Amino acid sequence: MLAIAASPILLAAPARAAAANDQGGQIAAVCASCHRLDGGDRSIPSIIGLGEDRLIRAMLAYRLGERPSHIMQAIALSLSDEEIAAVARFLAAQGKKAEPP
Repeated sequence: MLAIAASPILLAAPARAAAANDQGGQIAAVCASCHRLDGGDRSIPSIIGLGEDRLIRAMLAYRLGERPSHIMQAIALSLSDEEIAAVARFLAAQGKKAEPP
């Protein structure tokens, strides 16, 4: 009986994860207008494969004006904490680029 009652919860978890990944991918498409998502660098640093925590910290620093960039500050201000986390998760999972020391 308990297993039957818990089954909707168990089914909802993968659906939420898929939705968050889809949301992260949609937001990353905006990032791709400047940051190449193939790992290439056009004088704008690649963000593919950077750690999730590092990406979140960077976006929050832009939002607070602690990192200088009018464009990135505007983007960070337009995203909720959940959206920043979703895109950071998505981008971190896309590649395993080594972080500079």
